[in-house]
Parts: sequence; C-alpha cells; structure tokens
Amino acid sequence: MRTEHGFTLIEALVALLVSAVLLAVAVPAMSHAVSAAHAGHARTLIATTLMDAMRSATVGGAEVVTCPSLDGLSCTGAADWTVGWISFADIDGNRERGPYEPLVRREEQLEGGVKLRSTRGRTRLVFQPGGSTAGSNVTFTLCDKRGPTKAITLVMANTGHLRSGRPSTGAAEQCAYY
Repeated sequence: MRTEHGFTLIEALVALLVSAVLLAVAVPAMSHAVSAAHAGHARTLIATTLMDAMRSATVGGAEVVTCPSLDGLSCTGAADWTVGWISFADIDGNRERGPYEPLVRREEQLEGGVKLRSTRGRTRLVFQPGGSTAGSNVTFTLCDKRGPTKAITLVMANTGHLRSGRPSTGAAEQCAYY
C-alpha cells in the first residue's frame, strides 16, 4: 500500500480563501495606520516650527515671519501649507524674505496625502520679540487620506499657545477634498 503526500485542490482553495480574507482586512488597516503616522508627523513639524519661530523672535529680538513657501525662499501668500513653509527673521519689517534675512526653519512639501491649511486671512504669522503674534488667532486644519472625519484643527492663540480640536464639517471637507 502506497501513501500519497500533498494536499487536495479543495484544501488549496480553502487556504487561498483564508489568505485573501486576511489580506483584505490587513491592507486597509495598514493604510490607515500609515496615514495617521504621516498626519502625526505633519502636526509635529508645524508645532515645532511655531515654537522655533517664537523662540527665535524672543531670543533674537527681531520679528520672525512664518509662511507657506513653494521654493523655500519666499512666501506664497496662500493659505495652503501643504506645499511646505519657511520661518525667517524679518529684519527690515516688510514681511518678505530678503537675501540677508536669515532662515530660521524650512519644511518641504508634506507627504502621504496629508494636507494643512490655515485660516484664509492668516497666510503669514508674525512673531514679535515679546513672543506673541500679531493679528488674531490662527486655525490650521490638518487632514489626510482617511477623510474629513479624521481631520483635526490646531489653533494658535496670539500668546503662542497651541491647542488641538475638531474642525467644522465644512472646514474638514474643504481640507480633505480640495
């Protein structure tokens, strides 16, 4: 009597089906985890930039401007910070970076489908030597590929205090879809 080693076609199909189900569950979970990590990194970058700008203004005794920047040299004038941003010492007070005004910090374009937008009227943040900012509070809306339900806001008061919260439905959708 001879015994055969191996498995049947039915056993192979069942194993394939189980593998497909596990893969169907694991891939979206991994994608959400990666998106959350990218959003967390962006949140850390903007918070660190704001703290560095405040510290530089206080220690250096000159106003520091933080703004969105496509090229890492000049401000875009837009409310979309996804493209990257810069902070620079505004020695001449014109809110534009001149050739001799030192760069405090530069961040490149955000990765992983993360978007960061500020309040429409706050496209430049000016940190004064006393540590406060000129103008009104600024609200950043941060979103990613997970959609508007996972969007958050970062609100910076004129004192430099930063807090997080939930955006309005409209702000979250504006960030996620446009």
